[in-house]
Amino acid sequence: MAWIRTVAQGEEEGDLRPLYQAAVKRAGKVFAIVRLMSPNPAVLEASMNLYRAIMFGPSPLSRRQREMMATVVSASNGCHY
Repeated sequence: MAWIRTVAQGEEEGDLRPLYQAAVKRAGKVFAIVRLMSPNPAVLEASMNLYRAIMFGPSPLSRRQREMMATVVSASNGCHY
């Protein structure tokens, strides 16, 4: 099993700090999936931008449909997100 050293909430600095602050504002805490990308803030930022584009950007799918699809995929993958 691979282990990735992550940055704990409260220990972030530099480019990672505003990304963690945004995560707390959005969700009340920094979820593990966000911490997993903490060693590379540029990747974390790109990932969050992709997520926002998929979930909130222009699309033929409604916001409700997108959330339903995300829920089904997460459940199928055994993920609690």
